[in-house]
Formats: sequence, C-alpha cells, structure tokens
Amino acid sequence: MDYCHSGRIRRIDEAAIHRQLDSGAIVLLGPVAVSVTGESFNLTSEEVATQLAIKLKAEKMIGFCSSQGVTTQDGTIISELFPDDAQRCIEEREADGDYNSGTVRFLRGAVRACRSGVRRSHLISYQEDGVLVQELFSRDGIGTQIVMEGAEQVRRATINDIGGILELISSLEQQGILVRRSREQLEMEIDKFTVVVRDNLTIACAALYPFPEESIGEMACVAVHTDYRSSSRGDMLLQRVAAQARQQGLKKLFVLTTHSIHWFQERGFQPAEVEMLPKRKQELYNYQRRYKILVIDL
Repeated sequence: MDYCHSGRIRRIDEAAIHRQLDSGAIVLLGPVAVSVTGESFNLTSEEVATQLAIKLKAEKMIGFCSSQGVTTQDGTIISELFPDDAQRCIEEREADGDYNSGTVRFLRGAVRACRSGVRRSHLISYQEDGVLVQELFSRDGIGTQIVMEGAEQVRRATINDIGGILELISSLEQQGILVRRSREQLEMEIDKFTVVVRDNLTIACAALYPFPEESIGEMACVAVHTDYRSSSRGDMLLQRVAAQARQQGLKKLFVLTTHSIHWFQERGFQPAEVEMLPKRKQELYNYQRRYKILVIDL
C-alpha cells in the first residue's frame, strides 16, 4: 500500500548528533525528515526514538504516553518486563484490536531497542507532574521499564559483595536479631552466601551451611532490606537456598531464629528440639539466646 508521504528511517547522521551532544547541546528531532530527493516524509516519533537509541548506543530510552506504563487487568502497574514478555503484551493488545495506541507503539519500539542493545526503555505518562523525576530517581520507579536483563539478580555471593552484606546485616546485628559476623569471617564464608542485588544495592542475603554427614543444612544470616520486607525476596532466597541444598544431596534444612518463627512456619518449617541438630551445631547451641529450631523436609 502506498502511504504517500509517510516514511521510514533510512539513515541517521550520527556524527552530527554526537558533535552537538559533545558540545553540551540537547538535540531535538521532530517527526519529519527529508529524503535524498528533497521530499519531506512524516515519521512516527516512536520509530525516531527507537532508531536513535539504537544508533547512538543509548543506555535508556524514555517514552511518554497517556497511560502510566503497562497495567494488569486489575490496574496494577507492571514495573518491569523482559522483551519477550513485552512482545506478548503487544500481541494480547493487538488481539483486542489495539494496534496504534501510544502504549503499543512504544512497546514495539522498546522491544526492538532492547534486543538491539539498549539496556532499558521506560514507559511513563505525560498526564502526571513529576513522573520523570520519580521514575529515574526512585529505586522502583512508577512506570514500566523493558529491560535486557533483570534490574534485580539472585546469585551466589562473591568477595565483592562483602561490603553490601555487612551494610545490610549491621542493623540486625545491633538489634541482636543476627549473630555478629566480622569481615574476616565473611571473607572465609562468602561462598556459602546467596544475595539479591538490585541496581548495585544488596537488598537481601542468606547463607547455607551444609552438614553432609547428617544430610542436613542450616539456612542462616537471612536478612532483607527494610524497603523490601513486604515483598517476595525472602521467598526467593528460601527457594534458592533449598535448591542448593538439594543439589548437595541434603534431605533437610533447619533455621535458628528468635524473631521470624511464624514466617518460617508459614512456609512449611516445623518446630524441633536441640537433639535433632547436627552434632557440631549442638555443641555450639546458645541456650541463653533460646533460639527456636525449625526444620523442613526437602
């Protein structure tokens, strides 16, 4: 079909744009471009933004539309989508007859941009004041971002995570909730830790101490950042530690706790006596702290 003077981008003068950016200028491009024969063509702003972000190897692309990101059926904003998830959202909306809303057009561009190397694409609303500041300068944002990889990672800890772990657990140690650990002790035991990291901030951690001769492991030093305690990070850690325990051939997992008894019980842990602890752990058990012992069968 001949769309007359609707066009597509064939070339971007990257060198000219870089010169302006290097001199401290802000480059503004409208949705009209000129062909080599001198004709003016109308372009979609989403395609201009997408192609520019890809060509300039941008860290992120930001789109404004009428809705505050992508929402679920009950109106909850989805804070993060991977490109495949975003593509499914596009297909679902197209199946409902939505081909050209601002959200769908931007999602198409965001998927293409992310798959071409742009790490993050943010979708926010132009109808609310201050959204750009809230999206960029709060940890979770208020719109939807399409990301190449999760802003949050659950992984085994490395020596570089020690500072983050110490910062996370220090307040809990001061309250007596966790046993104090020195940097030297952490350095020796870092291979036993799993961390949840979000934007270079350690927001949760837990350690697995195996007792293979008795086929049991201890889940210890469980800590979640105060801003994320109402979320599922504790469950993520529990699932990851339980999976590690199974891989090591352990049959049971136990915790010693004074403050989180009900949280663990809600997840299947059962009260137990000191006698069921591994021999080495029984010798170290602190009767003055009166830990509650909880066990789960893996």
